[in-house]
Amino acid sequence: MTDSLLLSSFDFLDPVNEILWGPWTPYALLAAGVLFTVWTRFIQWTVVTHGVDVIRGRYDNPSDPGAINHFQALSAALSATVGLGNIGGVALAVGTGGPGALFWMWVVGVLGMALKSVEITLAMLYRKTDDPENPSGGAMWVVEQVLGSKGGIWKIIGRACGVFFCITLVIATFTNGNMFQAWSVAELTERHFGVPKLFAGIAMALIVGLVIIGGIKRIGSVAGTLVPVMCLIYLVSAFFVLAIHVAEVPSLLMIVVRSAFQPTEAVGAFVGGTAGWGFIQGMKRAFFSNEAGLGSAPIAHAAAKTSEAAREGIVGGLGPFIDTLCICTLTGLVILCTGTWNREPIGECAKPLTIEKAVQSGDDTVVTFSVVSAADPADLPTDESGTWAVGDTFFVVGDSGNAIQRETGSSRVKVFGEITDSQEPSIRWEPIAVDPRDWDGEVDEITIVSAAVYRDYAGAELTAFAFDREFPGLGGWLVPLAAWLFAISSMISWSYYGEQGMIYLLGRKSVLPFKFVFLAGAVYAANWIENADEMVRLMDLGTGAMLWSNIPIVLALGYLAVGSLSDYRRKLTEGKFKRHDETQVSQG
Repeated sequence: MTDSLLLSSFDFLDPVNEILWGPWTPYALLAAGVLFTVWTRFIQWTVVTHGVDVIRGRYDNPSDPGAINHFQALSAALSATVGLGNIGGVALAVGTGGPGALFWMWVVGVLGMALKSVEITLAMLYRKTDDPENPSGGAMWVVEQVLGSKGGIWKIIGRACGVFFCITLVIATFTNGNMFQAWSVAELTERHFGVPKLFAGIAMALIVGLVIIGGIKRIGSVAGTLVPVMCLIYLVSAFFVLAIHVAEVPSLLMIVVRSAFQPTEAVGAFVGGTAGWGFIQGMKRAFFSNEAGLGSAPIAHAAAKTSEAAREGIVGGLGPFIDTLCICTLTGLVILCTGTWNREPIGECAKPLTIEKAVQSGDDTVVTFSVVSAADPADLPTDESGTWAVGDTFFVVGDSGNAIQRETGSSRVKVFGEITDSQEPSIRWEPIAVDPRDWDGEVDEITIVSAAVYRDYAGAELTAFAFDREFPGLGGWLVPLAAWLFAISSMISWSYYGEQGMIYLLGRKSVLPFKFVFLAGAVYAANWIENADEMVRLMDLGTGAMLWSNIPIVLALGYLAVGSLSDYRRKLTEGKFKRHDETQVSQG
């Protein structure tokens, strides 16, 4: 009862999150990406050419201010962004939006490179290096210093904006960068290996604690090792799957591009999608994945050893390239080439299924349809996954006739069922809520297309199933392993982000207590959070508020970063930057 009261208390966040994550949010981010791409004269080219030279150490100067080198700073930022979004987020985008969603993820990845380069350069221009071993940077210092330099009321406004950003940063740290990671991995570990969630949470807290207690130098060192290893394991596995389907890859890429501008028809488990629906799904998942515009990555990059702000901004632009254009692309292609996104049913239900329209009362415009059937779990077909267990979900496909859902451009809907165990195993069918405002045409009835049953794979489980289709058993090991590595790396870097927020709010004395509370939060989330909906609400609040506190700063002061980047590129073209690898060779 206590838990349910606690969870229901988060209902007040819904209207706030609807504003923060309204339909205008991805468009605003997209517009910012286009603006800075044009304004910086396509900085992306410099990122993929000069940026690679920088992370290879060719411009590293040990005497520059900072705590870690360029490669370690990029790894620390990537360890936060390369996470469960690369496994589950892509699956959700392609599974619901169709192949065209992957194309729009590419677009966001390219535009995100410019946006991240600008926000990181801006943070580097105003980072604090009073303590060279522990530099601090981020949107909070930018807005305080720029507005504070004007004096008077502007100094108070600058500090207030910095405090607001850091409050949202700390909330996002606990929800998105900690509790969600621990909860997801604990659930996955228990499901695949039967390990109690409490043990998984304690193990994660211990591993992360051993790293973050050592500060940014240890975080950078571990991230510099862990990120390449975890990416290599995942990418090699993906390449093995793609090697089997190498002849199909060119045609798949054509389908991705074509589906980005044309509706995708309903086939198998895919119920159809318009080009616009794929556009929205791809954009949202890509921005969630690479965190461009969120304001988190500049905090990690601010620790880099460099005397050139723009140089680190260029390095930071590699983040969306690696995260979205490389890792997300491979995940998407694995799901597409294995036919997982529009997979065939596992069989048919042995008993008939019908859908009835519920009786409406009052002025409620939403129409509810319910499944009527005597079927129980024993009537469902089975596959290589084995018999149905309590908590497993599945769906059948329904059709609304001539009515078309605007988002998907299709008349088809998924009708979900879940295996429950109140007294004996049974099926609980989820009601189908139809809001006429979301449909073209009146939905008078929904009929079952066929008795075909599809297992429901949400997020990371869909990616695991894609690997299992080619190499049985691989997904059951690869995805949990990747999830552990990705989650640990994300928690390590996000703890540093939260630490910097606490330093700004309460000073360095608050860092150690913060770290202990952060680790305790991981144990709590792993074992005691049963309902993810409320945690997602908090995540949306933290990241949404953080996004809207950062983007105005970047837009208003971005001209400073653009000027710095332009000046840096001019000096680079004129050969004014000394390459330290050449100096070492000549001395040798």
